[in-house]
Amino acid sequence: MTKSATDTSKRPFLTTTAGVLLGCLACCALWGSAFPCIKIGYALFSVDSADAASQMLFAGTRFTLAGIMVVVGVSAMQRHPLVPARHDWPAILALATFQTFLQYLFFYQGLSKASGVTSSIIEGSASFIAILFAALVFRSERLTGRKLAGCALGFAGVVFINLTSTGINPDMRLDGEGFILISSCAAAMSTCLIQRFSATHDPVLLSGWQFLVGGIALTTTGLAGGGHLEPTGVQAWVLLAYMGFISAAAYSIWSLLLRVNPVSRISVFGFMNPVFGVVLSAILLSESSAIAPWHAMAALALVSAGIIVVNRATAKKSL
Repeated sequence: MTKSATDTSKRPFLTTTAGVLLGCLACCALWGSAFPCIKIGYALFSVDSADAASQMLFAGTRFTLAGIMVVVGVSAMQRHPLVPARHDWPAILALATFQTFLQYLFFYQGLSKASGVTSSIIEGSASFIAILFAALVFRSERLTGRKLAGCALGFAGVVFINLTSTGINPDMRLDGEGFILISSCAAAMSTCLIQRFSATHDPVLLSGWQFLVGGIALTTTGLAGGGHLEPTGVQAWVLLAYMGFISAAAYSIWSLLLRVNPVSRISVFGFMNPVFGVVLSAILLSESSAIAPWHAMAALALVSAGIIVVNRATAKKSL
């Protein structure tokens, strides 16, 4: 066996080409399905688009369930409780703030007033916002001309999705698409934090407990504001369980990937989030008329091109 073959065989699976591809695409497919599922969930739990408190309660219930799934599931597999140590709590609280509370405080409210198609593409901006944060805030990567050009392409896609023949889409709202963009910034910050914290903490433990803490915070906020849920049948609970699974599985896998790979290498696959989101929203929500197919494809192409350009050199070197 050659030296290169031996070195490759010793690499963790999640650092290999196959591991990165399978892990990232699985996460993106799950996250893409969340866009239409949230809208369907609002209908099944009788949550009005103007009822912010009930939206928070719905989000909080989902993420509290996701945290329970991770903590109980991993505890059972490891045959000992997945309990954080004292030094884990600052990381858990920071992630709970950005990854769960702030991200979904704005995401759930914004999605109730924006289409699933448009929201999924705006949410894709988190991939290149994360690269900007990694370079400018965390100083973990260099911000090159290639990365700046890629970020410009990606943001052009976000702007293009809201353009009409008369300019910016007149239906674009600060508390709709604007909130989705704020949510994307919180998601980008959490990506950088996960990569930093995972070097000294168990990423799965962080994932489960930050969901639990963030979910309880959202639930408390919703209840304090008078939020309520009215499930319409067993399908509502099945959907809620699936949405909890989306978060528990996707974020745990994503955290493991970020632990052993650079932020840019993983972010290069983030363009698949809007792809899955657009396709599944069009199918499940019948939103194919919300935006012309060529318009959606052009915006997706810009977002995808931006992330690929940003990460091309890093991806080649790592892969």
